[in-house]
Amino acid sequence: MSSRKTNRIGIAVVEYQRHFLIGIRDVHSPLAGFHEFPGGKCESGESAQQCAVRECLEETGLEVTALEELRYEEHAYDHADVQLHFWLCQPVQMQAVFTDQSLKGFHWIPAKRLTDLRFPEANGSLIELLVSTYVSE
Repeated sequence: MSSRKTNRIGIAVVEYQRHFLIGIRDVHSPLAGFHEFPGGKCESGESAQQCAVRECLEETGLEVTALEELRYEEHAYDHADVQLHFWLCQPVQMQAVFTDQSLKGFHWIPAKRLTDLRFPEANGSLIELLVSTYVSE
């Protein structure tokens, strides 16, 4: 990591029936066009777990519960140094998950398709973990 300010990022890895909630970064953001999980910068005094839950609700409209921290990664991108806290989450209201069309551009992607998508470099070990855990042989 460099001497730049480091951003703490809470990320909601939302799983439901071996599917994950995935979006695509917009053209005006760093890493535009890459796939992403809901998440963002932690606010002052906010834990990464609280941030992941808040960001998921803000970005997708879906209320989730954070279950456990799956992975922690530090990474230096050209645009920023980041501390990524990946939290396994699940929807609060399971029955409405696949019928709700208002996920603001996020979609449910089967675990077996995660390796077909283009994620930022720092997500590599997380994607490997998810595929090894959630893809049936």
